[in-house]
Formats: sequence, C-alpha cells, structure tokens
Amino acid sequence: MKYYSTNKNSERVSFKEATIRGQAPDNGLYFPGTIPQVDKSLINEIERLSNEEIAFQVIKPYVGGELNEDDLFSIVSETISFPIPLIKVNDHIFSLELFHGPTLAFKDVGARFMSRCLGHFLKNENKKVTVLVATSGDTGGAVANGFYDVPGVDVIIVYPSGKISPVQEKQLTTLGKNIEALEVEGTFDDCQQMVKQAFADREINKKLFLTSANSINVARWLPQQFYYFFAYKQWTDKAHAPVISVPSGNFGNICAGILAKQSGLPVHHFIAACNVNDAVTKYLQTEIFQPQTALPTLSNAMDVGNPSNFIRILEIFHHQFPDLAKNLSSYNITDEETLATIKDVYEQSKYLLDPHGAVGYLSLRRFLQTHPGRKGIFLETAHPVKFPAAVEKATTKKIEIPPSLSSLMKIEKQSRKMNASYESFKNFLLD
Repeated sequence: MKYYSTNKNSERVSFKEATIRGQAPDNGLYFPGTIPQVDKSLINEIERLSNEEIAFQVIKPYVGGELNEDDLFSIVSETISFPIPLIKVNDHIFSLELFHGPTLAFKDVGARFMSRCLGHFLKNENKKVTVLVATSGDTGGAVANGFYDVPGVDVIIVYPSGKISPVQEKQLTTLGKNIEALEVEGTFDDCQQMVKQAFADREINKKLFLTSANSINVARWLPQQFYYFFAYKQWTDKAHAPVISVPSGNFGNICAGILAKQSGLPVHHFIAACNVNDAVTKYLQTEIFQPQTALPTLSNAMDVGNPSNFIRILEIFHHQFPDLAKNLSSYNITDEETLATIKDVYEQSKYLLDPHGAVGYLSLRRFLQTHPGRKGIFLETAHPVKFPAAVEKATTKKIEIPPSLSSLMKIEKQSRKMNASYESFKNFLLD
C-alpha cells in the first residue's frame, strides 16, 4: 500500500514513512492509494471471529507488509485489550461505548496502535522523534498514555487553556518524563494551526524530527475503523444495516467509519453529529466549505472550526458532492439541547450520556424521526465522569469518581503557559 498527499504535490510513501512523517511535505494529509475491500467472509462470519482477528484483517492491507503478521497481530491485540460493548438504550437506539480504555475515551485505540507502530519502526533507528499534537480534549490524554516512556520518542501536547475538562487536563499534564504539555491562551484551532506551521517550518525540521499523533497521522486515523466492525459484530438485525451517528470535531473518527463502509462494511447512513461549530453542516446545505472560529461548548472535544480530516472524506467520494450527501447527514446541537438530552435519556432509560454522546444521540434521534423503521447506533466517545459539571447539572446526581481518577486529580499539573503566537511556539521548539 502506498499513500499519497491530499495536496497531490508530494511523492507516494509507505505506511511506515507516512506514520513517521505524520504530515506530507506539501502540508497535505496522507491517504491510501486504494481502498481495499474486506473479504466477504469477514462480514458473513463476523460474529464467530474474535475482535483481534477482525481488527487484524481490517488493518493488514493498509500496513502493506511494513510489519510482519506476528508483530501486527500483537500490536492489534494490545491496542484493543478492553471491551467495546454495544448497549441497548431503547428499541431503536444503541450506544457503542468507546470509553473502557485506560483514559476513558475513544482515542485510546488510535493512540495505542500508533505508539506501538512508531516504537516498532524506531527501535533500530538512531534518531529521536518528537511527536507534536494539538488536542481539543481527549487526544492529549490518550497520546500521553500511549507514548509514555516509549524509547526514542518525546511528546509535546498543545492544548487550549481553560477549554478542556479538569480530568482531561490532568491526564495530559501529570505524567512527566517524555511528555510535555503546552497550555495555550487561545482555541483548539489556534493550537492546531501552530502545530501545522511547525510541520511546514524548514528551520524547525532541520533541528527536530517531527511527527504528528493527531488523527491526521494514518496510524492514528486508520485503526478507528475497528469500532465500526465491532459494532456490526454485535448488531443483531443483520438484515437491516444500522444508521451510525458520530460525535464529530476534527472528523477523523467518522472519516474512518465512512472508509470502513466503502471497504464493504454494511452501514445504511452516517450522521456527523456536531455542536454549534457547524462548518460541515453548512457545507452539506450549501456545497460551500467555510472554516470558522471555534466556539466553546460543553462538548469541548468537538470545538473545531476547521476540521482537518474533512478533506479525507471529500477524497473518499472523489470530491463529488452528490455521492457524499447520499452517505452523510449532519445536525447541530446546542448546549441547552445537550443538557436536556442527558436529563431525558437518564430519566427515561437510566442510561448516562456524556455531552458528546448526547450530541450523537439527539442527532440520531432526529434522523430516525424522519426515517421511520430504521434503527441506529451512536458513539459514546468518553466516560461521563470526565465531564462532571455538565452531567451533574443535567441529572442533579453526583457522579462517582473511580479510584484511579481520584488519585490522578490530586497530582499537580505540569504545563508551560504560552500565548497563541507561532513565534513563541517556534522559539520554544528551537530552544
């Protein structure tokens, strides 16, 4: 498998090169040269296969021989060593819980897969790699946990001050060792732009060997397909493919789902569930994509005004709007609607949503109201305990904090504050 840049001005590279580089030299995102089709036996026999075997078969064509099969199977097994259950909320709506990993968020899968691939690729190299990542919430903790103490790798996590939850901040600022956190006085889009500029800066790249651990990196993005195959494995109504609603910020997760569908996974339709940061929703209404300034919301991991991975979704559909619109819908949910949804679902079904899951649930419910007879899945991307203020406000119930988080919250954070200036960021990297 070779990967090309979405900007079409860089040479094609292997999975290993794409993983180590992160972003293409022309500032595009790497995209697979072909979309492999899964063997029909995988779909037909999926209930009889282990999750490890499913994930191995799905990811193997994308790795393209860069890892031997034993190593790849071992990496996949370590990546998904926790449950990903499909839970019935009501007769028409099911929750795919992605928060049972070490940092209680869906990004554990991508971060664990990438860290293990990168560690494998670097073990015989003499160079040190600096992983540079911007986070709107859960990416930072997942990357910090996945790369903690990995030999030959330094990690710099850039996050917007005051715009992530206390648990999220502690998860990315308390590890130390090879993990460093930069707290930026700005938005996630400011953080992401600073990181993108650094990748394109020749002076920095002469001094540091940079790679990214955001979902722009193929090794972070591609394994997110696993969720959707695991959901279908547990889907009992195989005669009717599910509608899937994905809380969407930087659009890496839903893009992986759409890629899985294009490779042969039965999915009826996708919904990009967004908060008030609605660049993609407006695009689907107008065919005009206009980046925006991100607005802060309760579902902070989705506070993205210019989602990087949307270009990959356009690439999947060869930039043909009718094909894209046939496969993807989008809804915007306000904070008030988010709180009301958490309250209503808890009272009616005794199921506790986090703010991101609430956005996914309500978007799915709106779609199903106009498509009677359909059933669907929303992705519950983070544990409600990571957002206690919003969840407790909605339910008036105190959330019990797990012992692991109780001890974490007592540790003093270690972060370096910085203004949202690229020059300040550049000087920090060069120093």
